[in-house]
Amino acid sequence: MTSHQLSYCCFLIQLLKAFLPCSAATAAGKAPAIIVFGDSTVDAGNNNDIPTVFKANFPPYGRDFDGGVATGRFSNGRLVTDFLSEALGLPSSVPAYLDSGYTTEELARACGVTFASAGTGLDDLTAQIASVIPLSQQLEYFKEYKEKLKVVHGEDVAKEIITEALYVFSIGTNDFIINYFALPLRPAAYSTSGYVAYLVGLAIVAVREAYELGARRVLFAGLTPLGCLPSARTLNLLTPGRCNEENNHAALAFNAGLEEAMRKLNDELAGARVAYSDVYSVVCSILSNPSDYGFVNVAQGCCGTGLIESSVLCGLNQLLTCQDDDEYAFFDSVHPSEKTYEIIANKIINADFKKVL
Repeated sequence: MTSHQLSYCCFLIQLLKAFLPCSAATAAGKAPAIIVFGDSTVDAGNNNDIPTVFKANFPPYGRDFDGGVATGRFSNGRLVTDFLSEALGLPSSVPAYLDSGYTTEELARACGVTFASAGTGLDDLTAQIASVIPLSQQLEYFKEYKEKLKVVHGEDVAKEIITEALYVFSIGTNDFIINYFALPLRPAAYSTSGYVAYLVGLAIVAVREAYELGARRVLFAGLTPLGCLPSARTLNLLTPGRCNEENNHAALAFNAGLEEAMRKLNDELAGARVAYSDVYSVVCSILSNPSDYGFVNVAQGCCGTGLIESSVLCGLNQLLTCQDDDEYAFFDSVHPSEKTYEIIANKIINADFKKVL
């Protein structure tokens, strides 16, 4: 075969793959799509065109993404859900539902979508504070997406995709860091344990609604050590530079409640597989043993001074941004680097996929 013939053959293979229904992935026993709800940990650019400061569609974000494009992901490269998609044999990145670069047909054939919005939370008040997309609206977008699948793939294939897809929820961080621990309204109404219970109740409602809309394979990620985010260390006035243990205890309490709630939902929802994913432990391991993972700095972000910058502030301090982000566990003062996201994704692939797939 000549090099011209080989190139043409490769082109035909790629073209064929582009028009195969996502349901073809189930032949290998994997999910045909990945459908994502949540916050900046899994937002691929849904905030790009809405009036909020919670954006990441500018440098230095995305500098290690394909083509060096700042898509709106809060990282130097890919997110956990992008790595999960690739592990399922699907495309190596999950598109944002509101990405205007996708036509209806392209989005329906992308074998995945994220409705996530940076700055949002389980608590609708959190989304109001940040002027972003609440989880309730993300679920409304999911309803629209289902209709788009039917138009492009037909009723039967669309139903198969929805039923067999992997659903990922990653949300809750902002309810604490920009709401409960930052503003007086919720603390005036709830103790920390009361607010945790309130959030867990909202998580249950969200999963039940997704189930009613067809979700059957659901993975709900817990929170990371919130008190060890670079920004939390900076704002810890009692012991500057050290982790804020009050924030960590809140995250652990939420995770414990969430894990129990997901276990109960797994027992209660007929035909569903629902599981909690412990990401707190893997991030704790990175923070405790950075050299084991090849990290040099786990206390500061790569962006700017690494102390407080995130979103627009990250874009303003590019001259101070690190050169080698693989040495940093965090890319900005709140969000992990691509390397950290890949480590978390590998944990989920190895420990959690078998619970829901």
